[in-house]
Amino acid sequence: MRRSFVISLLFLLAGTIGIGLAQEGAMLTVQQMDFCTGIQDREPVGIDTVFSDDVGTVYCFTKIDGAADTTTISHVWYYKGEEKARVTLNIKGDSWRTWSSKTILKEWDGKWRVDVESASGSILQSKDFVIKPTD
Repeated sequence: MRRSFVISLLFLLAGTIGIGLAQEGAMLTVQQMDFCTGIQDREPVGIDTVFSDDVGTVYCFTKIDGAADTTTISHVWYYKGEEKARVTLNIKGDSWRTWSSKTILKEWDGKWRVDVESASGSILQSKDFVIKPTD
């Protein structure tokens, strides 16, 4: 009987932890997500969704709301469906701006996607951009 009580308690705790992780992801919202060619004064510049293959670097800027405590998000960069980079970023307040960047090689033309993931791995938002070959 005592053993079944301990096992039940462990399942209860595991469920509570899982619920806490799900709530953590649900509380965070992406208020802004932009691709751009630079960041100035903590704001995106050169915002677009289509860039030439000589762009050099593309930035993914996000504004995250709803963090009750310090947490992290990840920007997961995909090229033609293949993960190319995963950047973990600290979120330290209720309304937090952060960004990551990816150097773009000239031959990497085509469709790109960035997923914004919570610390628990939930996708908060996903957005595409395109690299076009120059003539």
